[in-house]
Amino acid sequence: MGQRRAYPSDLNDKAWERIQHFFPAAKPGGRPRSVAIRDVVNAILYVLRSGCAWRLLPHEYPKWQTVYWYFRRWIDSGLWVFINDALRADYRMRRGRNPEPSGGIIDSQSVKTIEKGGHLVGMGISKSKDANASW
Repeated sequence: MGQRRAYPSDLNDKAWERIQHFFPAAKPGGRPRSVAIRDVVNAILYVLRSGCAWRLLPHEYPKWQTVYWYFRRWIDSGLWVFINDALRADYRMRRGRNPEPSGGIIDSQSVKTIEKGGHLVGMGISKSKDANASW
């Protein structure tokens, strides 16, 4: 990771130790890696946490194209879902719970519906033919 100052989105050493084994090793016989995977993960977390564009990654991280390439590769392979599932199961087992949740809750604020007109309801827009004529 070098001697750069850490960003709030960076993984601390303990968090990195817990997840580093999930990331695939460089392919044998292939081109050697030119970036540290921890730096790539921290760059991805920076983008996700800050909401910035990939091209706006700070220069302390690897090139945005490299970071994005790893991000897409890991999305497509299902690695992020696998890591999330493994960490959730580990967290639940350490608390004496079943590793898989037995249920979930979805409230009306979590799932939007258009059953009653969607986003037009409550905005004072009439559904009458005359009201829509000016559009």
